[in-house]
Amino acid sequence: MLGIIGGSGLYELPGLTGVRRRRRTTPFGDPSDEIVTGQLGEQEVAFVSRHGKGHRYSPTEVPYRANLHAFRQLGVTRVISVSAVGSMKEAIAPGHMVLPTQYIDRTVARPRTFFENGVVAHVAFADPVCPQLHEHMKGACFAAGATFHAGGTYLCIEGPQFSTRAESELYRSFGVSVIGMTAMPEAKLAREAELCYATLALATDYDCWHAGHESVTVAQVLETMKKNVATAREIVRNAALGLSRLEERSCGCGRALESAVMTAPAQIPNAARERLALLLGDRFR
Repeated sequence: MLGIIGGSGLYELPGLTGVRRRRRTTPFGDPSDEIVTGQLGEQEVAFVSRHGKGHRYSPTEVPYRANLHAFRQLGVTRVISVSAVGSMKEAIAPGHMVLPTQYIDRTVARPRTFFENGVVAHVAFADPVCPQLHEHMKGACFAAGATFHAGGTYLCIEGPQFSTRAESELYRSFGVSVIGMTAMPEAKLAREAELCYATLALATDYDCWHAGHESVTVAQVLETMKKNVATAREIVRNAALGLSRLEERSCGCGRALESAVMTAPAQIPNAARERLALLLGDRFR
Protein backbone atom coordinates (compact mmCIF):
# COMPACT_ATOMS: atom_id res chain seq x y z
CA MET A 1 0.00 0.00 0.00
CA LEU A 2 1.16 3.54 -0.80
CA GLY A 3 0.69 6.14 1.94
CA ILE A 4 0.13 9.80 1.05
CA ILE A 5 0.33 12.64 3.57
CA GLY A 6 -0.95 16.09 2.62
CA GLY A 7 -4.08 18.17 2.23
CA SER A 8 -7.53 16.70 1.83
CA GLY A 9 -7.62 17.84 -1.83
CA LEU A 10 -5.31 14.96 -2.70
CA TYR A 11 -8.13 12.48 -2.08
CA GLU A 12 -9.89 13.66 -5.24
CA LEU A 13 -7.80 11.56 -7.62
CA PRO A 14 -9.48 10.63 -10.91
CA GLY A 15 -10.09 6.89 -11.02
CA LEU A 16 -9.93 6.31 -7.26
CA THR A 17 -12.41 3.54 -6.39
CA GLY A 18 -13.54 1.64 -3.32
CA VAL A 19 -13.08 4.68 -1.10
CA ARG A 20 -13.33 3.96 2.63
CA ARG A 21 -12.74 6.12 5.70
CA ARG A 22 -11.04 4.25 8.51
CA ARG A 23 -10.55 5.31 12.10
CA ARG A 24 -7.37 4.10 13.74
CA THR A 25 -5.96 4.29 17.24
CA THR A 26 -2.26 3.85 17.99
CA PRO A 27 -0.01 3.61 21.06
CA PHE A 28 1.04 7.15 20.15
CA GLY A 29 -2.43 8.69 20.08
CA ASP A 30 -4.92 9.19 17.28
CA PRO A 31 -3.91 10.19 13.75
CA SER A 32 -4.70 13.72 12.65
CA ASP A 33 -7.78 12.48 10.79
CA GLU A 34 -9.50 9.39 9.42
CA ILE A 35 -7.38 7.39 7.01
CA VAL A 36 -8.96 7.41 3.54
CA THR A 37 -8.17 4.27 1.53
CA GLY A 38 -8.98 3.30 -2.03
CA GLN A 39 -7.80 1.61 -5.19
CA LEU A 40 -6.10 3.38 -8.08
CA GLY A 41 -5.53 0.94 -10.91
CA GLU A 42 -3.70 -1.98 -9.32
CA GLN A 43 -2.39 0.10 -6.44
CA GLU A 44 -3.91 0.39 -2.98
CA VAL A 45 -3.51 3.87 -1.52
CA ALA A 46 -4.03 5.42 1.91
CA PHE A 47 -4.34 9.15 2.57
CA VAL A 48 -4.16 11.17 5.77
CA SER A 49 -4.73 14.91 6.06
CA ARG A 50 -1.66 16.10 7.96
CA HIS A 51 -3.35 19.06 9.65
CA GLY A 52 -6.72 17.34 10.12
CA LYS A 53 -10.14 18.29 8.85
CA GLY A 54 -10.45 22.06 8.68
CA HIS A 55 -6.68 22.48 9.28
CA ARG A 56 -6.91 22.04 13.07
CA TYR A 57 -3.31 21.13 13.90
CA SER A 58 -0.37 23.52 13.75
CA PRO A 59 2.92 22.08 12.41
CA THR A 60 4.04 21.52 16.00
CA GLU A 61 0.81 19.77 17.00
CA VAL A 62 0.58 17.31 14.09
CA PRO A 63 0.58 13.75 15.52
CA TYR A 64 3.38 12.57 13.25
CA ARG A 65 3.98 9.32 15.14
CA ALA A 66 0.31 8.35 15.12
CA ASN A 67 -0.04 9.08 11.39
CA LEU A 68 2.86 6.84 10.45
CA HIS A 69 1.96 4.11 12.92
CA ALA A 70 -1.58 4.04 11.48
CA PHE A 71 -0.08 3.64 8.01
CA ARG A 72 1.98 0.67 9.22
CA GLN A 73 -1.18 -0.89 10.67
CA LEU A 74 -2.76 -0.74 7.21
CA GLY A 75 0.24 -2.28 5.46
CA VAL A 76 1.76 0.87 3.96
CA THR A 77 5.39 0.40 2.88
CA ARG A 78 6.04 3.63 0.93
CA VAL A 79 5.07 7.20 1.83
CA ILE A 80 4.81 10.33 -0.32
CA SER A 81 4.66 13.49 1.77
CA VAL A 82 3.20 16.55 0.05
CA SER A 83 3.82 19.97 1.61
CA ALA A 84 3.96 23.69 0.85
CA VAL A 85 7.37 25.32 1.14
CA GLY A 86 9.09 28.62 0.60
CA SER A 87 11.78 28.85 -2.06
CA MET A 88 15.29 29.81 -0.95
CA LYS A 89 16.74 29.92 -4.46
CA GLU A 90 15.98 32.24 -7.37
CA ALA A 91 15.67 29.30 -9.75
CA ILE A 92 12.87 27.71 -7.73
CA ALA A 93 9.95 29.98 -8.57
CA PRO A 94 6.55 29.88 -6.87
CA GLY A 95 4.57 27.12 -8.55
CA HIS A 96 7.58 24.86 -9.07
CA MET A 97 7.81 21.40 -7.48
CA VAL A 98 10.86 20.19 -5.55
CA LEU A 99 11.97 16.65 -4.68
CA PRO A 100 14.53 17.24 -1.91
CA THR A 101 16.99 14.53 -0.93
CA GLN A 102 18.26 16.10 2.31
CA TYR A 103 16.76 17.81 5.35
CA ILE A 104 17.97 20.12 8.10
CA ASP A 105 15.92 19.89 11.29
CA ARG A 106 15.47 23.18 13.16
CA THR A 107 12.40 22.07 15.11
CA VAL A 108 12.57 22.08 18.90
CA ALA A 109 9.19 21.08 20.36
CA ARG A 110 8.10 17.83 18.71
CA PRO A 111 8.34 14.16 19.72
CA ARG A 112 10.86 12.82 17.20
CA THR A 113 11.25 9.12 17.94
CA PHE A 114 9.18 6.03 18.60
CA PHE A 115 11.96 4.71 20.83
CA GLU A 116 11.87 6.09 24.36
CA ASN A 117 10.81 5.17 27.91
CA GLY A 118 13.08 2.16 28.25
CA VAL A 119 14.21 1.37 24.71
CA VAL A 120 16.78 3.16 22.55
CA ALA A 121 17.35 2.90 18.78
CA HIS A 122 19.74 4.79 16.50
CA VAL A 123 18.69 4.44 12.85
CA ALA A 124 21.00 5.45 10.01
CA PHE A 125 19.75 8.69 8.48
CA ALA A 126 22.58 9.98 6.28
CA ASP A 127 20.36 9.62 3.21
CA PRO A 128 16.84 10.34 4.52
CA VAL A 129 14.95 9.99 1.23
CA CYS A 130 14.44 6.57 -0.29
CA PRO A 131 16.52 6.58 -3.50
CA GLN A 132 14.17 4.17 -5.26
CA LEU A 133 11.07 6.22 -4.43
CA HIS A 134 12.87 9.46 -5.32
CA GLU A 135 13.63 8.19 -8.83
CA HIS A 136 10.04 7.05 -9.18
CA MET A 137 8.79 10.51 -8.17
CA LYS A 138 10.98 12.15 -10.81
CA GLY A 139 9.22 10.10 -13.45
CA ALA A 140 5.81 11.00 -12.00
CA CYS A 141 6.65 14.72 -12.12
CA PHE A 142 7.90 14.46 -15.69
CA ALA A 143 4.77 12.62 -16.81
CA ALA A 144 2.60 15.34 -15.24
CA GLY A 145 4.43 18.03 -17.20
CA ALA A 146 5.44 19.75 -13.96
CA THR A 147 8.36 22.11 -13.60
CA PHE A 148 10.37 20.37 -10.91
CA HIS A 149 13.77 20.36 -9.26
CA ALA A 150 15.22 17.00 -8.22
CA GLY A 151 17.56 17.14 -5.24
CA GLY A 152 18.43 19.87 -2.77
CA THR A 153 17.83 20.42 0.92
CA TYR A 154 14.61 21.12 2.82
CA LEU A 155 15.12 23.16 5.99
CA CYS A 156 12.34 22.53 8.51
CA ILE A 157 11.57 25.21 11.10
CA GLU A 158 9.27 24.97 14.11
CA GLY A 159 6.78 27.65 13.11
CA PRO A 160 3.95 28.40 13.07
CA GLN A 161 5.37 31.86 12.36
CA PHE A 162 7.23 32.49 9.12
CA SER A 163 10.90 33.52 9.27
CA THR A 164 12.28 36.93 10.04
CA ARG A 165 14.38 38.53 7.29
CA ALA A 166 17.53 37.87 9.34
CA GLU A 167 16.61 34.19 9.73
CA SER A 168 15.78 33.88 6.06
CA GLU A 169 19.17 35.28 5.07
CA LEU A 170 20.91 32.98 7.57
CA TYR A 171 19.14 29.93 6.18
CA ARG A 172 20.01 31.01 2.65
CA SER A 173 23.66 31.00 3.68
CA PHE A 174 23.26 27.29 4.50
CA GLY A 175 22.69 26.64 0.79
CA VAL A 176 19.25 25.11 1.32
CA SER A 177 16.69 24.89 -1.49
CA VAL A 178 13.39 25.26 0.35
CA ILE A 179 12.03 26.02 3.81
CA GLY A 180 8.97 24.46 5.42
CA MET A 181 7.45 23.34 8.71
CA THR A 182 6.35 19.71 8.33
CA ALA A 183 9.07 17.39 6.97
CA MET A 184 10.56 16.88 10.42
CA PRO A 185 10.25 14.72 12.40
CA GLU A 186 8.07 13.00 9.79
CA ALA A 187 11.02 11.79 7.72
CA LYS A 188 12.89 10.56 10.81
CA LEU A 189 9.87 8.65 12.07
CA ALA A 190 9.29 7.12 8.64
CA ARG A 191 12.82 5.70 8.75
CA GLU A 192 12.25 4.33 12.26
CA ALA A 193 9.03 2.73 11.00
CA GLU A 194 11.03 1.19 8.10
CA LEU A 195 8.97 3.04 5.51
CA CYS A 196 10.30 4.36 2.22
CA TYR A 197 9.79 8.13 2.26
CA ALA A 198 9.96 11.00 -0.22
CA THR A 199 8.77 14.62 -0.14
CA LEU A 200 6.91 16.39 -2.92
CA ALA A 201 7.39 20.05 -2.00
CA LEU A 202 5.25 22.77 -3.62
CA ALA A 203 7.02 26.13 -3.70
CA THR A 204 4.47 28.83 -2.89
CA ASP A 205 6.64 31.92 -2.26
CA TYR A 206 10.18 33.27 -1.86
CA ASP A 207 9.98 33.38 1.94
CA CYS A 208 10.99 36.98 2.83
CA TRP A 209 14.54 37.16 1.45
CA HIS A 210 13.68 38.19 -2.12
CA ALA A 211 13.76 41.97 -2.55
CA GLY A 212 11.53 41.79 -5.64
CA HIS A 213 8.69 39.98 -3.90
CA GLU A 214 6.47 40.79 -0.95
CA SER A 215 6.96 38.92 2.30
CA VAL A 216 5.13 35.61 2.49
CA THR A 217 1.49 35.67 3.64
CA VAL A 218 -1.09 32.93 4.19
CA ALA A 219 -3.18 34.39 1.37
CA GLN A 220 -0.24 34.11 -1.02
CA VAL A 221 0.45 30.52 0.01
CA LEU A 222 -3.20 29.51 -0.45
CA GLU A 223 -3.45 31.21 -3.83
CA THR A 224 -0.39 29.41 -5.20
CA MET A 225 -1.48 26.11 -3.66
CA LYS A 226 -4.88 26.41 -5.30
CA LYS A 227 -3.26 26.92 -8.69
CA ASN A 228 -0.98 23.93 -8.25
CA VAL A 229 -3.17 21.38 -6.47
CA ALA A 230 -4.23 19.89 -9.82
CA THR A 231 -0.58 19.35 -10.77
CA ALA A 232 0.19 17.85 -7.38
CA ARG A 233 -2.77 15.47 -7.73
CA GLU A 234 -1.57 14.42 -11.17
CA ILE A 235 1.93 13.73 -9.84
CA VAL A 236 0.56 11.66 -6.96
CA ARG A 237 -1.76 9.82 -9.34
CA ASN A 238 1.13 9.04 -11.71
CA ALA A 239 3.24 7.83 -8.82
CA ALA A 240 0.49 5.54 -7.56
CA LEU A 241 -0.40 4.10 -10.96
CA GLY A 242 3.22 3.38 -11.78
CA LEU A 243 4.10 1.86 -8.43
CA SER A 244 2.87 -1.61 -9.36
CA ARG A 245 5.54 -1.66 -12.08
CA LEU A 246 8.26 -0.73 -9.60
CA GLU A 247 10.43 -3.60 -8.47
CA GLU A 248 10.30 -4.75 -4.88
CA ARG A 249 12.06 -2.56 -2.37
CA SER A 250 15.78 -2.80 -3.05
CA CYS A 251 16.66 0.05 -0.71
CA GLY A 252 17.64 -0.29 2.93
CA CYS A 253 14.56 1.53 4.31
CA GLY A 254 12.74 -1.68 5.17
CA ARG A 255 15.72 -2.93 7.21
CA ALA A 256 16.44 0.26 9.16
CA LEU A 257 15.93 -1.35 12.57
CA GLU A 258 18.01 -4.46 12.00
CA SER A 259 21.02 -3.17 13.94
CA ALA A 260 19.59 0.05 15.37
CA VAL A 261 18.16 -1.07 18.73
CA MET A 262 20.80 -0.67 21.43
CA THR A 263 18.82 -1.78 24.49
CA ALA A 264 19.47 -5.32 25.67
CA PRO A 265 16.32 -7.39 25.03
CA ALA A 266 16.08 -8.41 28.68
CA GLN A 267 16.04 -4.75 29.70
CA ILE A 268 13.17 -3.67 27.46
CA PRO A 269 10.10 -3.03 29.66
CA ASN A 270 6.94 -4.90 28.82
CA ALA A 271 5.11 -1.63 28.19
CA ALA A 272 7.71 -0.65 25.59
CA ARG A 273 7.48 -4.07 23.95
CA GLU A 274 3.73 -3.69 23.60
CA ARG A 275 4.00 -0.11 22.34
CA LEU A 276 6.59 -1.07 19.72
CA ALA A 277 5.29 -4.52 18.79
CA LEU A 278 4.22 -3.47 15.29
CA LEU A 279 7.60 -1.90 14.52
CA LEU A 280 9.86 -4.50 16.13
CA GLY A 281 7.86 -7.59 15.14
CA ASP A 282 9.48 -10.84 16.32
CA ARG A 283 12.97 -9.43 16.67
CA PHE A 284 12.83 -8.91 20.43
CA ARG A 285 10.41 -11.56 21.63
